[in-house]
Amino acid sequence: MSQFIPSLKPCDVGGCEKARKIHEVAFFLAMYSISLGTGGHKPCLQSFGADQFDDDHAEERKKKLSFFNWWNIALCCGLFLGVTVIVYIEDNVSWGVAILILTITMAVTVATFYLGKPYYRYRLPEGSGLTPMLQVLVAAIRKRKLPSPSNPALLYEVPSYKIQGRLLGHTDRLTFLDKAAVLEEEEITNEMKHNPWRLATVTKVEEMKLVLSIIPIWLTSLPFGLCVVQTATFFVKQGATLNRKIGHNFEIPPASIYSLSAVGMIISVVIYDKILVPFLRRATGNERGISILKRIGSGMIFSVVTMSVAALVERKRQKIAEEDIDVLDGEKNVELPMSVFWLAPQFLILGLGDGFTLVGLQEFFYDQVPDSMRSLGMAFFLSVLGAGNFLSSFLITAVDHITEKDGKGWIGKDLNSSRLDKFYWLLAAINSVNIFAYVFFARRYTYKNVQRRVAATNLNKDDGMELMP
Repeated sequence: MSQFIPSLKPCDVGGCEKARKIHEVAFFLAMYSISLGTGGHKPCLQSFGADQFDDDHAEERKKKLSFFNWWNIALCCGLFLGVTVIVYIEDNVSWGVAILILTITMAVTVATFYLGKPYYRYRLPEGSGLTPMLQVLVAAIRKRKLPSPSNPALLYEVPSYKIQGRLLGHTDRLTFLDKAAVLEEEEITNEMKHNPWRLATVTKVEEMKLVLSIIPIWLTSLPFGLCVVQTATFFVKQGATLNRKIGHNFEIPPASIYSLSAVGMIISVVIYDKILVPFLRRATGNERGISILKRIGSGMIFSVVTMSVAALVERKRQKIAEEDIDVLDGEKNVELPMSVFWLAPQFLILGLGDGFTLVGLQEFFYDQVPDSMRSLGMAFFLSVLGAGNFLSSFLITAVDHITEKDGKGWIGKDLNSSRLDKFYWLLAAINSVNIFAYVFFARRYTYKNVQRRVAATNLNKDDGMELMP
């Protein structure tokens, strides 16, 4: 509306007037609407898609393992079109036309999604996922002085036929919470409904353990989020100073360089899903090929390589800037005689890492949180990127403040007079140290222990039970 209604548009062909209140209201209303809509569908849509596969059927479970890979390929295709076609239309046609195309596309998407409503699988509501965790904590504190049974089978659990969800097997981590499932003498003799604030099932205790156990993995994922943020900020800003011409007439918009990370991620995910997983599945006998945490850790190595390559390329760019006459004369926005494709390796390498770490984190937070909290699990993943943005801002401010004391800060308004390469080396060092911390916690992590009903198509029994870690 702000692009097509004259009264809402502060700029025209003749120039831009000072923005009035109505312009600010229209702009921020649009921004907050996007934020509200994104916050509503992003954590839920992906988990809803994964819920369409039945974990109790081996064939569907195998397809579900590829779901997150192909979901991210679709996202990368959308990202590629967004930073190439849409950006080109914005620069060469008009912002109004570009936004209109996006609006129509989103409307068609919502309509298509709604048409599938009768065919979707829906999980039955199970109430708040936070209340049972609080109940476990209260019950464990109340029974902290009781001795734990030597056999975990003596802990309280309800029969599987009495509940709708899946039961979780006992694990030997965070055993102080097991006190919540210890049966007192009066609870053994009383067959009436137990007070959930005094007695919790093993499943509820294990769900609490799951949430507490993923926190170290979440924390050690944040440095990778720091690297991902750079692709949309400093990497693009670097590209704006370089020669972006292809031939004599076409110039790549700076934002379009970001599409290279999407290309890298698509390559990574396709190779992983179609080549690595089948090979590793045969070699290891693991249904996933390798464990989720190994996949995440493999991608973290790419972040160190990316920042190291970015530092070397940036140092080369700075040396060219130091020798350029226009830069020496103090001119701003100088296009350096260096191709923008020097930045391609750092975009592609981080894209390859995204295919391991980001997709792995999505799968991990979906799979390892309690079943009733899977949307919250996807919010955990999104918070890695969100917290990465905040940490990046904090780190830039801190580095700039500290390095300015020596007279020349690492990060200034003019990249040519900054030392962005040192900042990249700092990020490489942070991620290198973080990998050791991640490995420490990952080696001690215990996966969810699910008692899963398995549909058997070639057996006389309708279903069986298997214990799946």
